[in-house]
Amino acid sequence: MKNLLLIAAMCLGSLLPAHAQKSEDIMIQGSEGKLSAILQTPVMKKGQKVRLAVICHGFGSNKERPLLKAIADSLQDKGIASIRFDFAGCGKSEGKFEDMTVPQQIEDAKNVIAYAEGLDWTGDISIVGHSQGGVVASMVAGQLKGGIRSVALCAPAAVLRDDALRGNTQGANYDPFHLPEYVEMHRGNKLGRAYFLTAQTLPIYETASQYEGPVFIAHGTWDKVVPYTYSERYKQNYKNCELVLMQGVDHSFSNEVARAKTAGKVAEFIRKH
Repeated sequence: MKNLLLIAAMCLGSLLPAHAQKSEDIMIQGSEGKLSAILQTPVMKKGQKVRLAVICHGFGSNKERPLLKAIADSLQDKGIASIRFDFAGCGKSEGKFEDMTVPQQIEDAKNVIAYAEGLDWTGDISIVGHSQGGVVASMVAGQLKGGIRSVALCAPAAVLRDDALRGNTQGANYDPFHLPEYVEMHRGNKLGRAYFLTAQTLPIYETASQYEGPVFIAHGTWDKVVPYTYSERYKQNYKNCELVLMQGVDHSFSNEVARAKTAGKVAEFIRKH
């Protein structure tokens, strides 16, 4: 009798309607206005709980970067949903780039996580970040601790604090002890004093090390923006961390083969953990 009931339950489960794999544009309330985001979901059966990863882009970048799209696609193929979004003042989000700071981006990421938690099908939540987004992801995980299931960082830019102390950020030079109201960046944008002031005292490793869950880090050995030694220090500060140094890979993971390999490693790590 029990076997018959089990078979009936399995058959009923297979008949439940499934939501197709999809990608949709959404807007999420952030710290400084609405954040433009893309929600990618795998095939889901009615009532099923699905894991989700929040994906954070780097300095002056956006959610459409090839590496982030590759990670989202790899996650989706493994049955994991994702939200990749533009920080305030970046991409299609509201706000001004000149007002951007890392603490502000941390709040943006937390708002996206809160949105994800409000979805009725969301299971565990992981966080992924590239470059400055990696710093944000690591600090968010350190602050939320048990609220994050796993963390994946790609070339996390912990160098940003040292850059602010030296007076050279993304190639723009300034006096770190007498900061102007704005610093002109080489990409045609300007960045406000608050960014540099907060960066100079940002407790990156101290905050990140508060997270005790599983961490994966990928960093290219040809990275000229963020030396891979900063990821080696991350590994020293974490209790449960896997660091993969990608030979001959640059900061943007611009090589298509290396990018696909990295995306696959990130997705498999999140699936496994």
